[in-house]
Amino acid sequence: MNILVTGGAGFIGSHIVDQCIAAGHEVSVLDSLWEEGGGKNTNLNPKARFFHVDITDEDSLKKVFDTVRPEVVCHQAAQHSVAISTKKPELDARVNVLGLINVLTNCTRASVRKILFASSGATYGTPVRLPIDEEVEQRPESPYGITKLVAEHYLRYWQEAHGLTYTALRYGNVYGPRQDPNGEAGVIAIFAKRFLKHETIRIDWDGEQQKDYVYVGDVARANLIAMEQGHGDNDIFCVATGKGTSVNEIYDLLAAQIGYKPEIVRAPRRPGDIHLAYFDCSKAARILGWKPEVNIEQGIRATVEYFKKG
Repeated sequence: MNILVTGGAGFIGSHIVDQCIAAGHEVSVLDSLWEEGGGKNTNLNPKARFFHVDITDEDSLKKVFDTVRPEVVCHQAAQHSVAISTKKPELDARVNVLGLINVLTNCTRASVRKILFASSGATYGTPVRLPIDEEVEQRPESPYGITKLVAEHYLRYWQEAHGLTYTALRYGNVYGPRQDPNGEAGVIAIFAKRFLKHETIRIDWDGEQQKDYVYVGDVARANLIAMEQGHGDNDIFCVATGKGTSVNEIYDLLAAQIGYKPEIVRAPRRPGDIHLAYFDCSKAARILGWKPEVNIEQGIRATVEYFKKG
């Protein structure tokens, strides 16, 4: 297949690119390399064709589609920070909504067969019931979550109006190698870097808050499966592990892996923090044949090894 991955120099996107190339596909990468977006030259696969383009740049995006003529687009490019979305909601909407519309317009114009979309568990906000599945009411509590929910509606509309096939994957808390340890999200990456530098660890609230951490390689594999077979066409899937892991457990797992226990600094609950969230991913198992393969211990080990090299 001829695949275009937007955000393909980013944390998740670069792992998708690697797996697509390993599977024998022809891959092009489009990334703005925006400093706060996570896209880095060092993440680029040398076997991929690279276009340094922003999805909000209509003329440049049109040229990329005309050059690549992709069969499938895997749309990972996004403004992914909840904090930035609350400070700059107009930026969040420009990238996550207008950027998506720009991509969708070019998909139609270039006769793209299918689009894969990176949605988010943030579309649920505080879950009204657990575990979270595809039918749980979505009540996002941040501009980021709102734009991801709006994007899902655009995908449905585009399919009905223009016949573009889509699959959307609502990610849990993705972690692993190449995640930015300097941002406000990604507790495993942030902790791993601080552990290795013997710096203090800040734990908010009581540390017992749990999220569903899914390894980036498993997320990339879910995207590849959805690209290669049509069982998930025009549908949405939760992609996570089905298990919550607390911040305190992450601290203990890292301490066991690294052999060092840094000082803990306690902090109050952050606004919007959810105490418990985990997913039911049985739909992805049933329809896509996808299940997570990397458990939290294995994933943390791989993440630590990556940061040791850095």
